[in-house]
Amino acid sequence: MKQAPPPFEDPAAWIRETVRDFVAGSPANTLGDDSGEPSWGPPLVGFSRGDDPLYAQFKSDIGPFLWTPLEAFEQGYPDGDAAAGDLAVISYVLPQTAATRADQRRESGVPSERWTRSRHFGEIFNEELRRHLAEVLKKAGIPAAAPALSPLFDYRMSDRLGLASNWSERHAAYASGLGTFGLSDGLITARGKAMRCGSVVARIAIAPTPRPYKTHTDWCLYYARGTCGVCISRCPVGAITREGHDKAGCFKYIRGVTAVHARKILGIDATPCGLCQVAIPCESRNPLETTPAPRPRATTDSP
Repeated sequence: MKQAPPPFEDPAAWIRETVRDFVAGSPANTLGDDSGEPSWGPPLVGFSRGDDPLYAQFKSDIGPFLWTPLEAFEQGYPDGDAAAGDLAVISYVLPQTAATRADQRRESGVPSERWTRSRHFGEIFNEELRRHLAEVLKKAGIPAAAPALSPLFDYRMSDRLGLASNWSERHAAYASGLGTFGLSDGLITARGKAMRCGSVVARIAIAPTPRPYKTHTDWCLYYARGTCGVCISRCPVGAITREGHDKAGCFKYIRGVTAVHARKILGIDATPCGLCQVAIPCESRNPLETTPAPRPRATTDSP
């Protein structure tokens, strides 16, 4: 199978427009109630090469079970002849809306209803976006696969990092120039940490998005300047400390408390929390890009 030439002059711009149009126009982008309110705001889109050395580094750091872009692509094309350098990783960020973030700031023990809805119905939309983007590419003659939709997508125990998936959307976003990691392990993007992300691997030549950072923690105030650490106090179970993120403690709280809360208030099976993603300097921005704005207050009169 040879790499299909793109049927357009600027494939990156075409893909960005495809993602943005679907987020703006799809009725699936909803909080799952009668309001018609969307789960997500306008997205960010970035690109990285399938043979970017970072992906081998991720595999070394996390574990041999983590897919490289080529391994992820081969889940959908096991009989293909693609090489890693033939592939591009298309990554996108879905920012939480201002209304959802405002609701979430007021909470300290369990996530708000809007946030809980975005975790459940918003992720259903995220799956639809992954599927839509892959199908649009295929219709244009470009082989594409969404790793998180593979029936083999799963979680394993990393010797170094604990529970981890065999394809990491956040690491793909980092490789694709969309953000760096914070003290809580969340990804800090130009639209902040209150977001979710997704990706598709395609056999297409696209220039990678420049990474406007040097290390994987450059946009975190705590790591960059030794200041902040506000996310520590936002965690109701103490799973964030100055040593980092206790994934086991976080997982236990989500499964034992916030998932139960989601079933109680909405009757859905979901695993929301995200309290550490709001009422912090990196809630909706890269806090190092300009002079930090005042931190949103976690009170009922928050904007």
